[in-house]
Amino acid sequence: MQLVRYQDLKAQRWQNGGGITRVIASASTDDGIPDWRISIAEVSKPGPFSALAGIDRIITLIDGEFLLLTVDGAEHGLEKYRPFRFSGDAETSAELPTGPGKDLNLMTRRGAFHGFVTVLELSKKRPHPVFEDQWVVLLQGSAQLQDETELQRFDAVQGAATPPELTGRGFIAVISLEASTTD
Repeated sequence: MQLVRYQDLKAQRWQNGGGITRVIASASTDDGIPDWRISIAEVSKPGPFSALAGIDRIITLIDGEFLLLTVDGAEHGLEKYRPFRFSGDAETSAELPTGPGKDLNLMTRRGAFHGFVTVLELSKKRPHPVFEDQWVVLLQGSAQLQDETELQRFDAVQGAATPPELTGRGFIAVISLEASTTD
């Protein structure tokens, strides 16, 4: 198990100046080709997304009310906590009709990994396990691990062979990563 504190993550400015990103976790091949990346972006102004050839993306608005994405000419309204999947190859831009926000991003290299994001309500009565191929990000509310370690908003927990368990009140994003298999 690994605990990543949001407050400890280094902010990286986007090339276009439209926001900043904090990388929670990532993995690459031995030759440095990115396999997957989980990050939280602060979007402060509208504009184009960087093209990411061969990458599948899932974006989830986690702070703010609404984000309007245009992907290859089609508009998609993103509401809070509703994951949206699209290709990094697509020409993509964002509008911020209700102001700045934050989004959770999962990027996976096509053909190497499949990624999934699910937003769930956390319960004090029923512990939520974090399995080996998962990460969990606290989106809202309070949560603690079985050893009573308290999580703050946007802190992340990596799963393990013996799954850590979370309890609390609020919402979490469960990020699952599966290696692609070719038959």
